[in-house]
Amino acid sequence: MGKHYAGPMWESNDGSKVVGEVKARDDGPDVNAIPWLLLSAKSAEGNGIFGKTQSVQRVKTVGGKAPADGCSQAQLGKVARVAYRATYNFYVARP
Repeated sequence: MGKHYAGPMWESNDGSKVVGEVKARDDGPDVNAIPWLLLSAKSAEGNGIFGKTQSVQRVKTVGGKAPADGCSQAQLGKVARVAYRATYNFYVARP
């Protein structure tokens, strides 16, 4: 269907894109998971599925928090990828 990038940004296979901007956050029920978010569309383009997105909601998160031991000089330049799952809801205005 598409790709999700940091930013946060989503790009559909149909060429449409949306870039979100955080408007609200909630820690959610799982203290070991990244927060739930409400994002407004900073930009949306294209005629496809994401082209008219006005807001995005991230809920039901599992995992994704940075390692608890943090960073040290020995880890300088290394990348830690942390898996997570979430449900993303995309909203558009209805006529």
